Amino acid sequence: MKKTSNRKNIFSPIAKFFDRWLISPITKFILLITDYFKNNGKGIEKILNNRQALIIISLLFALFAFYAIDCEGVSLVDDNAEMLYGIPVKAVYNEEAYVIEGLPETVDVTLIGRKSNVYLAKQYPVDNITVDLSSLTPGTHKVSLNYKQKVSAVTYKVDPSNVTVVVYKKVSDTREVSTDIIHKDHLDTKLNIDSITLNKDSVTIKGPEHLINQVASVKALIDVDHLTSQKIGSQTLTDVQLVAYDNTGNVVKVEIVPETLQAEVVLSSPYKKVPIRIETEGELDGKAIKSLTSSLKEVTIYGSKEALDKIEYLPVLIDISGINTDKTYTVNLTNPTGVREISDKTITVKLVLDEVITTEISNVRINIDNLDSSRYSAQAVDENSKTVTVIVKGSQSAIDNLEKSSITASVDLSGLTEGEHEVEVVVKGDDNTLNYTPRVKTIKVIITKK
Repeated sequence: MKKTSNRKNIFSPIAKFFDRWLISPITKFILLITDYFKNNGKGIEKILNNRQALIIISLLFALFAFYAIDCEGVSLVDDNAEMLYGIPVKAVYNEEAYVIEGLPETVDVTLIGRKSNVYLAKQYPVDNITVDLSSLTPGTHKVSLNYKQKVSAVTYKVDPSNVTVVVYKKVSDTREVSTDIIHKDHLDTKLNIDSITLNKDSVTIKGPEHLINQVASVKALIDVDHLTSQKIGSQTLTDVQLVAYDNTGNVVKVEIVPETLQAEVVLSSPYKKVPIRIETEGELDGKAIKSLTSSLKEVTIYGSKEALDKIEYLPVLIDISGINTDKTYTVNLTNPTGVREISDKTITVKLVLDEVITTEISNVRINIDNLDSSRYSAQAVDENSKTVTVIVKGSQSAIDNLEKSSITASVDLSGLTEGEHEVEVVVKGDDNTLNYTPRVKTIKVIITKK
């Protein structure tokens, strides 16, 4: 009987605790629900009015609440892992005397510990990982990367935790600076960068000797997007970026002193009016060109002055292959090399055909082109090779207006040296509606040293 009494004394406070804090509140809650649903179902009302049923339901709710709290408690004490990505790595060393290679810019850190501790550690991450390399001498070294722990209850694992670094002596050299224009396609097509003047012609590059030797050029990158305005005149760009390149155009990571330069950029808008010249490709089907007329006689072109000086006309090419009736072409104009803008984008070309007439122009003198005249002289092997007969095909009206002086014949001697050579005869004429063919396709010339 004593044992039974002792057991009652032990469990009595526990029973009172559950009765006061779990069973009684839950029972009162269920009674409130019973009052609300009293008129909705006699079966439910009967169950809820039964004291034993209420005790069972209350116990089930209590077990459910205990299970939920227990699971949450377990989740707070169980080990958990979280990742911190991209933590910067900072090296401490004599940057004026040495260069370090092999050290990663960032690392990843894994935090392992109780969920509450890991959560706290994530709220106060270390800004960077500092590794002291000041005692290292030139050569290869293996160093450890350690994360400075702010929460001692958390285990920190750095990836990578050990790295191999190479310490080089820093050397320097002086290099000239050239310019390179980027985002040039963003410049107004009627504008041209006339000149660029840098405030320094040369800079100092620093780094390990093997990288210094790789540097083939240092360029100041003139970014069109950084221009304050796109108008004719001069403007100054500050903080122009400098980049070192090797002989294949790859960036070489060396220190450049100063890091940036200042550039004065002059914008201009050179233009030139040039005539349009219609040219043909292919062969007509038994017909001749009577006339070729275009909707425009000339256009205005914009570009660099050097490019414009070389352009005398704007060629427009049309394909006449197999054509035997009159035809009208719509042609998109193409920018020649160095030209950024043309005043008109398209033109129409009207082709009018006629019956084919053939004539011959004799004794057209053959000219010699592209001979190195400082070292060689050339002449035809005989008198018959000094001139050529040209067969001309075209419309009656074009042939009637044909003049012998408008036809030229030539041979190209570029790259040829002393000796006898057989070369091709090329004939051309001013009237591009006519077809010109030499009766003799090749001639022999003799090249002698002077």
